[in-house]
Amino acid sequence: MKHLIDPMDMTVEEIDHILALAIDIMANREKYSEVCKGKKLATLFYEPSTRTRLSFEAAMMELGGNVLGFSSANSSSAAKGESIADTIRTVSCYADIAAIRHPKEGAPLLASMHSSIPIINAGDGGHNHPSQTLTDLLTIKRTKGRLDNLTIGFCGDLKFGRTVHSLIKAMARYENVNFVLISPPELQVPEYLKEDVFIKKNIPYTEVVSMDEVMPQLDILYMTRVQKERFFNEADYIRLKDSYILDLEKLETAKNDLAILHPLPRVNEISVKVDDDPRACYFKQVECGKFARMALIMNLLGLDK
Repeated sequence: MKHLIDPMDMTVEEIDHILALAIDIMANREKYSEVCKGKKLATLFYEPSTRTRLSFEAAMMELGGNVLGFSSANSSSAAKGESIADTIRTVSCYADIAAIRHPKEGAPLLASMHSSIPIINAGDGGHNHPSQTLTDLLTIKRTKGRLDNLTIGFCGDLKFGRTVHSLIKAMARYENVNFVLISPPELQVPEYLKEDVFIKKNIPYTEVVSMDEVMPQLDILYMTRVQKERFFNEADYIRLKDSYILDLEKLETAKNDLAILHPLPRVNEISVKVDDDPRACYFKQVECGKFARMALIMNLLGLDK
């Protein structure tokens, strides 16, 4: 039985297979409309979510399956003190696969150790978000036509951004990818990640404070919000929250085929005027999320043979 807790749980070949399957689903939706008939997905969301939870639910329903679960810890027995181990043992009796979002890093991994059904990490604290990584890779593949020979800039909260951490790990496995890390010193990529991904594998990366100086180099710009919920000190959040705001003026020096991604939700880090720019791909990214998760569900249930 397979789980997806970390992007590194999948080989590059497995990722490429899931992306190819997602692209085929997009082109042939009727063909896959009953693949999961009789199967149930449990969405166990201990933390708020719009896109991730709804895209998992939409994915399972479009595959002909059913969905059950909860959308906050307060509406589950976690409010009574039930452990995640006991919760997943219970849910394993009702569902065939589960997606878990939790504010504590490592919670989905713990659940997988006690589960008799496949577990998908739908985000654990500031750690990983592997199904979003598949979404991002699918968006890049559809937009740029490749996952290698790219310069990708990550901008904003790179310390707590689990989507950033997961995508860095995944993109580092493809050839000739250059990483540009744009953040204030307080929100830089954690040292452990730089050591494990860039330094050990001798992958070039650049750290800068200014978005302007690197904009002309970028093939992809991955924007993130500064996450209030990850800060212990509200004063620090207020000081850093408006560090980077992407507007049309900043895009004047960017490539004509730049792809702007954002895992959403957006606060004010991308001006709404950018939405109509053909380089804005973040709502296409939302659509890709459903199809990436359809392919992932099929893969973990062994229905993609």
